[in-house]
Amino acid sequence: MTQIKKTPLDLLDDIYSLAYWMTGSENLSQDLVKKTYLYANTKTRETDLLKTFRKCYVDQFGQYTDFCISGKPCNSQLNLIESLKQWAADVKLSVLLSEISGLKHRQISAILDKPVDTIRLWLYWGRKLLANDGQLKASA
Repeated sequence: MTQIKKTPLDLLDDIYSLAYWMTGSENLSQDLVKKTYLYANTKTRETDLLKTFRKCYVDQFGQYTDFCISGKPCNSQLNLIESLKQWAADVKLSVLLSEISGLKHRQISAILDKPVDTIRLWLYWGRKLLANDGQLKASA
């Protein structure tokens, strides 16, 4: 079976759809797409472009919450917050990559650098959470 390679230009509509579903805003979606395509050229692979999109989303739209009120060093708390922010974004992105872009579990696994079984679990729970009152929307 031959696999059709998509260029970054072919993926523009998919990337915009992903951005809109992740941010819920046209303006924020356009901003995210622009930032993603700053790192792309005509030879950028689909997987690399989607990895770039993921990084731009987490960098720009993740939760920025500071729980260190006491002034004490809280590196472990910040690492936990970053991990939760990354996890919520990855679960939501995995569902959207599957549903909007039609990617297979192995392709999503390559983009998110996670095992296929983890992706399957995220897809199961992510679909349930997105269907039940959009709980991931608030956290990602």
